[in-house]
Amino acid sequence: MSAAGGFTPPPYPYDRLAELVELARARFGADTGDRRGGVVDCSVGTPCDAPPAGVLEALGGSGAERGYPTASGSAAYRTAASDWLGRRFGVEVDPDRELAACIGTKEMVASTPHYLHLADPERDTVLYPAVSYPTYAMGAQLAGCRAVPVPTRADGASDLAGIDPADAARALMLWVNSPANPTGALDDLDAAAAWGRDSGVPVFSDECYAEFTWRGRPRSVLESGTAGVVAVHSLSKRSNLAGVRAGFFAGDRDLVGYLADVRRHAGMMVPGPVQAAAVAALADDTHVEVQRERYHRRLETLASALGRADVPAPLPDGGFYLWVAAPPSFEDGWALAAALAEQAGILTSPGEFYGPGGRAAVRIAVVQPDDRIDLVCERLAASGLVARG
Repeated sequence: MSAAGGFTPPPYPYDRLAELVELARARFGADTGDRRGGVVDCSVGTPCDAPPAGVLEALGGSGAERGYPTASGSAAYRTAASDWLGRRFGVEVDPDRELAACIGTKEMVASTPHYLHLADPERDTVLYPAVSYPTYAMGAQLAGCRAVPVPTRADGASDLAGIDPADAARALMLWVNSPANPTGALDDLDAAAAWGRDSGVPVFSDECYAEFTWRGRPRSVLESGTAGVVAVHSLSKRSNLAGVRAGFFAGDRDLVGYLADVRRHAGMMVPGPVQAAAVAALADDTHVEVQRERYHRRLETLASALGRADVPAPLPDGGFYLWVAAPPSFEDGWALAAALAEQAGILTSPGEFYGPGGRAAVRIAVVQPDDRIDLVCERLAASGLVARG
């Protein structure tokens, strides 16, 4: 439904995978619970591994379900997040003035352009990575703003010099994402922060994959100071808590304070029991190290199997996705995704979902259990056909 000449939502990207699902099921059967059959869904970054038991105990036993939670997060929630930022990145953030809760981070990504546009109607542009999470561009559209992609350099960092000064003058914000979804590239967050300060453009850094940084140590835009920047974090990936929707944003106190106030009026509240679970999760780093080992092992296993099938899959610098260029025998990422579905029963995401620049690739999320990843590898070895198209 839309008003005449108004906004009509585009098809949701992952709803477009139905034909690929049918290709996989035609050969490998429906998903009946048989661990040797069915589709192995590596299209969406949905964690499959269990959160820590103590986190689930906190979720179920908080007693916080009786009253309304605070929109900015309880003092315990904000302190736990601030303490984690200090341990992980060596940064100091005032939990009372420079940090607030959000309901996961997707809604934060989607809604922030609208709220910033309310504060500064003269600016109407959202800058975002050219190959990236689709919600950066969608958030601009939902706000009635221009979504302007920022090209990347050969090393995967944002090509800040490629931003048109006219677009910078109209920009509400610049999104950066490091490690990046879908490519796994690491951005130069210090350079992004400096560009934003010089240009008078707030920089929002989506750092939800920071715990899974494989080249070097995890980095945050906050390491260069909080002025003009906001880091966005989530427990969905770090602690396998995508279903509870817990995240936070931290940085420039004016930006954080404004957004916290607006979100309070909108009723954007992380549920009380979820906040209690988040406190427990943020205080525990051990389970994250275990998860890091799992994802790295799965990346290596599947990358090796794809390489043996003549589909080179370089390991990422961060994140838990393989960003795989379609070999020359395939027209584009859709063709490679179809072959992988038909021959190995694995569902992947065509790179077109992440912008026109991703058209010739597929994204593979190694979020399935080890035995299912191993099953895909066995199927690839048995097919011997993938690279022929």
